Amino acid sequence: MDYYADQKIALLTQHGKERVIAPTLEPHLGCEVTLVTGFDTDQLGTFTRDTPRPGTQREAARRKARIGMELSGLPIGLASEGSFGPDPMTGMFQWNIELLVLIDDRFNSEIVAVAQGPAQSGHLLTDDWSALEAFAREEDFPAHQMVIRPNNQHDSRIQKGIADWQQLRRCFDDCRAQSANGQVFIETDLRAFANPTRMQRIQEAAANLLDRLQSPCPVCQHPGFWVVEREAGLPCGACGTPTEIHRAEIRECPSCHHRERKPRLDLTIADPANCPRCNP
Repeated sequence: MDYYADQKIALLTQHGKERVIAPTLEPHLGCEVTLVTGFDTDQLGTFTRDTPRPGTQREAARRKARIGMELSGLPIGLASEGSFGPDPMTGMFQWNIELLVLIDDRFNSEIVAVAQGPAQSGHLLTDDWSALEAFAREEDFPAHQMVIRPNNQHDSRIQKGIADWQQLRRCFDDCRAQSANGQVFIETDLRAFANPTRMQRIQEAAANLLDRLQSPCPVCQHPGFWVVEREAGLPCGACGTPTEIHRAEIRECPSCHHRERKPRLDLTIADPANCPRCNP
């Protein structure tokens, strides 16, 4: 059913996220993603650590969605929140996780979409322009903007939105002159409009949200019937011991909370390399 046809969805953002979210959702859902302004979302936390983010990533996105709904008076709200850290496999690379939270008070539901992948989110402490220049090139500057400050990562004298080489050199010289130790701390700007890699991840999260919204519950027909957990225990192909590889998926409706267990069909046994008995 076309639950979102001709519906307005409030999107609170000041960092240009509507540029990738709206074109992903609107043509397929028939909705209108309505940009909501008038609230400084940096109050809810910044990547430059000058304003800590309270709570979890999902809680922050939920707060943004609710504020957008309150400001617009709409019953449907959408918000995005990102996080950065080491990759989950090796811990050696920078990783970006993007959440989109859609709250629909018509159905008393909350649908969470996700996308994740490598991030452009490096940093460097240096007093040498050549080293800083090399770092900036590695971080794909100026396509990815920079943030710079004197002394260390905790100094409050932040210069953001650095988007060309002349500006970068000027800010480097200014910060080095202000620095008590001669050092300058530079990092990639992680705001969505300043970081094309992150913006791409947000678009992927919007595509994931679209898939979820087009998956109706078999009981109430409301959108969002999706995988909420995976059940481990796929047997080892050599000895039959249960492994950590999942053997089934659990889907749940965010509205009526109907759940279904669906055994995986693509794999019936696990590689012995994943077995705690064959490969302890």
